[in-house]
Amino acid sequence: MANRLSQIATRTGDNGTTGLGDNTRVSKDSLRVHAMGDVDELNSNIGVLLCEDLPADVRDLLVEVQHQLFNLGGELSIPGFELLKPGALLVLDEALQTYNAQLPRLAEFILPAGSRAASLAHVCRTVARRAERAVVALGQQDALKDTPRQYLNRLSDLMFVLSRVLNRMNGGDDVYWKSERMARMAQDDAAEAPTGS
Repeated sequence: MANRLSQIATRTGDNGTTGLGDNTRVSKDSLRVHAMGDVDELNSNIGVLLCEDLPADVRDLLVEVQHQLFNLGGELSIPGFELLKPGALLVLDEALQTYNAQLPRLAEFILPAGSRAASLAHVCRTVARRAERAVVALGQQDALKDTPRQYLNRLSDLMFVLSRVLNRMNGGDDVYWKSERMARMAQDDAAEAPTGS
């Protein structure tokens, strides 16, 4: 590995192409490179989230996710190869079930806001969705296994759930969208409430 990374500025990409893991060269604007870049950006954003004060179990989960995203990026860089195993998806499913069970049901949409950690989790959620779209687009052009697409889909769900968990860390709550419907319901409830005599 050390020999592979000994020279960072190779200048081989100066012509607008980049090398894949199988030594083929493609345009830096190709669907495959877009997907690889979005996964890399997602992993980097999770790295920023890991700079926050997080519960130990959430931290351990996110570190594992970073490793799996690196596998996913590696798989995308080598057409026809498999690095991301279905077991990685099971870890996300179990985490979703565990953390979602701790949360109250949502009656309304929430804003991507609250604590800094929760807001960063929302950024990760949106980048995961973009990476998923990029993988879907690539899959329409080249044959891909299902796991990368499913992993990104599930990960975006998990980041939404974790944002809610992180907003509650210090007694906080979700930041609810102030919709007209909810405002009318509150007014109706107030109007129907019995008045004292």
